Amino acid sequence: MRPLPRRLATLAAVTALAGIGAGAAMVGDGGPATTTGTVTAPARPAPAGPELPRGGRSILPEFRVVAHYGAPQAEGLGILGIGTPAQAGRRLRAEAQRYAGARRRPVLPAMELITVIVTAAPGADGRYRFRQETEVIRRYLRAARAAKAILILDIQPGRSDFVTEARALAQFLVEPDVGLALDPEWRMRPGEVPGQVIGQVDATEINAVGEWLSRLVAARNLPDKLLLVHQFEDGMIERRSRLRAHRGVDLVLNADGFGTASAKAGTYRRVTRDRGGFGTGFKLFYVEDSGLMSPREVMRLRPRPDVVIYE
Repeated sequence: MRPLPRRLATLAAVTALAGIGAGAAMVGDGGPATTTGTVTAPARPAPAGPELPRGGRSILPEFRVVAHYGAPQAEGLGILGIGTPAQAGRRLRAEAQRYAGARRRPVLPAMELITVIVTAAPGADGRYRFRQETEVIRRYLRAARAAKAILILDIQPGRSDFVTEARALAQFLVEPDVGLALDPEWRMRPGEVPGQVIGQVDATEINAVGEWLSRLVAARNLPDKLLLVHQFEDGMIERRSRLRAHRGVDLVLNADGFGTASAKAGTYRRVTRDRGGFGTGFKLFYVEDSGLMSPREVMRLRPRPDVVIYE
């Protein structure tokens, strides 16, 4: 279900572009976050606080999120990285409009920027990942705001972990219109190499990220945060039944993987089965899918996806 040959070539290209051997640019130091701490209950009700780009403070179930995915290092990483961030915003608005309708939920567009990119080479720290430069993230955040969209920071951690990489992005996650996505396919254990194995993550690590985000939301009086978790094989989220909900965090189980419409529908059924109260997501591939599903076909899935992502 995954484009491994093409993805491996892309990993090599990103490694070369990023100059991993010479040391990658870093967003934060990966150390303990200093943005949350202990939150003391206020003496009176907190003000309403900042809202989402299209109003309100709750994402699900009020909105259906339609996202474009990618990064500017290589076109093979997805549609979002093709052209300038402003051009990406215009394409996104057009795609999101296709999901709008009088009898449908309002659409909230999103840019899912691969912010921590897995690489083919280990790099100086041996973690097989490259962190986007701060200014790159800022450019996409500005473009997302111009499109009245949210920005989702996608993490492919290599031999790092999701908690470390999420904390390193705290300066952006304190913003009211920035969410997070975790890609277990690229979460390597010690000794594992990206592209040679399919990664996995234990539910406790996802819960730790969710708890940290929840504290961030409470401490900064932020709107709800979207937390996407990509999955296309059952073993990618170990002990999935132990996933927990966290106040202010909308956890979404996103069915990843390319193929025919019937194969993708099967993956979606597996990923969303026994999901508890968590949201549902569905990913499409402009290049790799065999017969790209139309919005009408996507909306025939049951349950209807809360989040639709295009790579």
